Amino acid sequence: MPDAPTPLEVNREPRDGTCPRCGAAELCAYPVVAEQGWVQVVKCQRCLHSVSREPWHRLGPIQLLADLV
Repeated sequence: MPDAPTPLEVNREPRDGTCPRCGAAELCAYPVVAEQGWVQVVKCQRCLHSVSREPWHRLGPIQLLADLV
C-alpha cells in the first residue's frame, strides 16, 4: 500500500498585536490563495479573523526570473 501524502505546511511568522475580534494575542502572517489570487495575510490563530490582506506574488511561492528583473 502506498504511503499517504504528507500535508503541505506553510511557514507562519508570529506578529505582535491582538485580534480585534476575539482579543487573542495569537497573530501570524502567511501566504494564502484567495479569490483574487495569492495574498499575504495576518490572521488570528484562534478565531481565523483576517487582520490584513495584501497582494503577493502572482504565482505564490513560485518566482519567475522575469519577475526579478
